[in-house]
Order: sequence, then structure tokens, then C-alpha cells
Amino acid sequence: MIYVTRALPVNVDGQPKLTRQQVWKGLVLKADNALPFVPAMTECTVTARLGINVFDRDIVFRGASFSERITLQEPHRVVFTRTAGPVLGTILNEIEEENHELALRFSFAVVVLDVEPGSLEEKRYADDMTDDYLKAVDATLAAMRRIAAESEATL
Repeated sequence: MIYVTRALPVNVDGQPKLTRQQVWKGLVLKADNALPFVPAMTECTVTARLGINVFDRDIVFRGASFSERITLQEPHRVVFTRTAGPVLGTILNEIEEENHELALRFSFAVVVLDVEPGSLEEKRYADDMTDDYLKAVDATLAAMRRIAAESEATL
């Protein structure tokens, strides 16, 4: 199993300041359509709405097809459970706050099917996936800041 967790500060100097509500709204938008937020994703289609906070989607990430169940745990966490594809497991997007400073944490615990646990191949996959997810965190925060700046500009 591959387990990685990283947190990045939400608000940095020189960028639009985001509130918890704006970050949550961005995570909900990303869950529904991740294409503007995740550079390595080329397809994202909601396939079933199972409730107000639970839905399924199909994605293509790094050229591989996956099905995911999305659970919105308002106002702090989105859970992506991979239900089909070559990599199964759980990915979390969480809003954290310490000393009034927001952070966005991405964590994943996944198993790469047809790859020997602990092998060099698994380590390479983990390193690539970590790099992709750090890029996704950066892209997600950039998209949230862009949305916030556009909203302010229209007021």
C-alpha cells in the first residue's frame, strides 16, 4: 500500500486571500469536475448522483481509467474512493486550520494492482503519484484563487 499525505498553506503572500468557505466551494467544484483543477486528468464525468453529498464519477488520470465514489463531508473533507481501475484506495482532500491559518491537505492510501508491494515499481509509482498530487494541490489552490479574484472583480 502507498500512503502519502501533504499539506500546503492556502494563503500565501501576493495571492488573493481565501476563506474556508471559498476553499470548500472550490473542493466541491473540483469533485464535480476536476479538469480545471488537476492537470494530469483528461476526463471527468459524473455518472450517478446517489444523494446530495454522494456521487460517482469516471475519470482518466495519467492515461488510466478509474471509477470513483465521491463523498462530500461539509465543510472540511472530500473523500474519493477508487472503486475501479488499476489503482484502488482512498484519496482525501481536507481543509485544516491551525492558529487561524488555512491549509489544504491531500492524502492518499492506494494499492497498485498487479504491482508487487514494496517493489521498486511500486516506489516509482508512489513517487510519480506524489508529484502529480502536489501539482494538483498547487493547481487546485491556483484555480480557487482565480475564482475568488474573478468573483471580487464582478462585485
